[in-house]
Amino acid sequence: MTQHTASICVYCGSRMGNDPAYRASAEGLGKALASNNWRLVYGAGDVGLMGEVAKAAQSAGADTFGVIPEHLLNWEVGKRDLTSFIVTENMHERKKVMFMNSDAVVVLPGGAGSLDEFFEILTWRQLGLHKKPILLLNVNGFWDPLVGLLDHVIDQGFAEDSIKGFVTVVGDVDQAVTALREALS
Repeated sequence: MTQHTASICVYCGSRMGNDPAYRASAEGLGKALASNNWRLVYGAGDVGLMGEVAKAAQSAGADTFGVIPEHLLNWEVGKRDLTSFIVTENMHERKKVMFMNSDAVVVLPGGAGSLDEFFEILTWRQLGLHKKPILLLNVNGFWDPLVGLLDHVIDQGFAEDSIKGFVTVVGDVDQAVTALREALS
């Protein structure tokens, strides 16, 4: 494998979801990471969208950096054939290691875990702890309710309007790649 130029952390579901477009986007993103010589940083699972993005990235030649806590090795079927595979003691350490080893974050569709990861990095950004790009890959409008929630939080006086400037919402993999190229240049 060649030396990567940037590391992209991908948060996404450990399930496939109901829309086949979610899986297609995970595969497309994995391939796009490889074609741009970017390393995938993710939760090291071999199930759901996590597994799909990793398999696609690997098959296209990308370096892969997976981080999984001990208690999820069996549940998320830890994918051990990655370029780098790290087992942490807990979820907090997992998130920290993933974040510290990435230059940008892309959030594909997912559940409570993906939301937890998103809100943590958004909060860190709001507090000035980092300036890494955060992208929501809004496949078929999946993240529309989340964007609406951010608007509601702002409208109700719990955040400044600037919080939305910390998040770039993109509709597909091509838009994500364009936004990442711009942000990382």
